[in-house]
Amino acid sequence: MIKLELLFTVVVFAVWIFTLADVAQSPGQHVRNLPKVAWVVLVLLFPVLGSAAWFVFGRPDAASRPGKGERAAPQYPEYDRPGRSAAVDPEKDEEFLRQVRARAEEQRKRYAEEKKREQQEPELEDGPAE
Repeated sequence: MIKLELLFTVVVFAVWIFTLADVAQSPGQHVRNLPKVAWVVLVLLFPVLGSAAWFVFGRPDAASRPGKGERAAPQYPEYDRPGRSAAVDPEKDEEFLRQVRARAEEQRKRYAEEKKREQQEPELEDGPAE
């Protein structure tokens, strides 16, 4: 019987520590029903009931937590999709954008050259007939 009580105590302590860490790491604007400080006090004073209440009533929804590599607040609505990754390194992002711009400029030049050749070809075909 003592082993069962010890196991219960260890489990309650582990859940209590996990809950305190979860409350502390949750962004204050996403915490539900009570201010973050009130949740910390509630969990500290009532480990079992406070932990259960936090997970049921206070913990932010999973949808409001950005995943790894996701933007917290997307700049453009078309990017507001779950699982959409964002650039983690701004320097790599800038390098990628430079490459895209260079490739687009190269494509524009090729297109302009092709149009110029197409305009010159009919002039050659319509030239004086012998």
